[in-house]
Amino acid sequence: MSFLLSFQFSLAVTPESSNDLDYSLVLSAETERSEKACKMAPPSYSDLGKSARDLFSKGYNFGTNKLEAKTKTDSKVEFTSKLDHNHDTGKVAGSLETKYKWKDYGLTFKEKWTTDNVLNTEITVEDQIVQGLKLAFDTTFAPQTGKKQGTIKTGYKQDYVNMECDVNFDFAGPAVNGALVLGYNGWLGGYQMSFDTSKSKLSKSNFAVGYSTGDFTLHTNVNDGAEFGASIYQRVSDDLEAGVSLNWAAGSNATRFGLGAKYVLDRDSSVSLKVNNSSQIGMGYSQKLRDGVKLTLSTLIEGKNFNQGGHKIGLGLDVEA
Repeated sequence: MSFLLSFQFSLAVTPESSNDLDYSLVLSAETERSEKACKMAPPSYSDLGKSARDLFSKGYNFGTNKLEAKTKTDSKVEFTSKLDHNHDTGKVAGSLETKYKWKDYGLTFKEKWTTDNVLNTEITVEDQIVQGLKLAFDTTFAPQTGKKQGTIKTGYKQDYVNMECDVNFDFAGPAVNGALVLGYNGWLGGYQMSFDTSKSKLSKSNFAVGYSTGDFTLHTNVNDGAEFGASIYQRVSDDLEAGVSLNWAAGSNATRFGLGAKYVLDRDSSVSLKVNNSSQIGMGYSQKLRDGVKLTLSTLIEGKNFNQGGHKIGLGLDVEA
């Protein structure tokens, strides 16, 4: 108690020192956050530019009716059921997935069965052999055709680096897929490749460079030296997100340009809007009906052929228990 009283008295007699103290605490906290962000492992190559892509994909399901249900048992087994109905073809596709995590040993078991009669099984071990190392064995089996496929996946991530390597076994010759992402002070650089051993040549060679902070992301990429893309994502405020997407191909004047935004109306609802240079306007509305139940409505308007039709609508329902 005496120490506390003397400390309070010292602050009272030197009030100007409180500003210096506050400034030092803020500066120390900011420095700590900056160093932590700097040392954080970068995202995988497939997740580069994901913030902007989500603005143009999530919250929209044009031309389909979707139903997704998730539940978890007392033994921590997760079940996910999906059902999609395509308006144009009338085809109904569905899947049932089970997932179980054995956290004590870093194991994850997943099985997925689809209405196309394809069974997929994946076993993953993470952070057990070496911290940051992920190993997975993925198999696919189609009983009707007897077709089998297996893939060994490896991933390793630490401060400033994220590496992935997959080997897809095929009787004609395995395919090797690899990716590397390096990050420092918000700057990101990545390379992705695919090597076809049956033809002894690269079938994919992609590069990406970007910059990312908490509220801003810039991403550029070159695929096979022929396709170019760029995107910008900005969290304008706690309720508003905006993004720009640009893509073009070498030897062609065709350029794809799009603007997207998402605005949170309240804690239970949000609206999404996107438009591209083909005069396509997409709008989406998400509403939380109750805990674990979310409804999504979306529509795509063909601006160039407004009177001729071709517009699409979509309905999605997500249930989680």
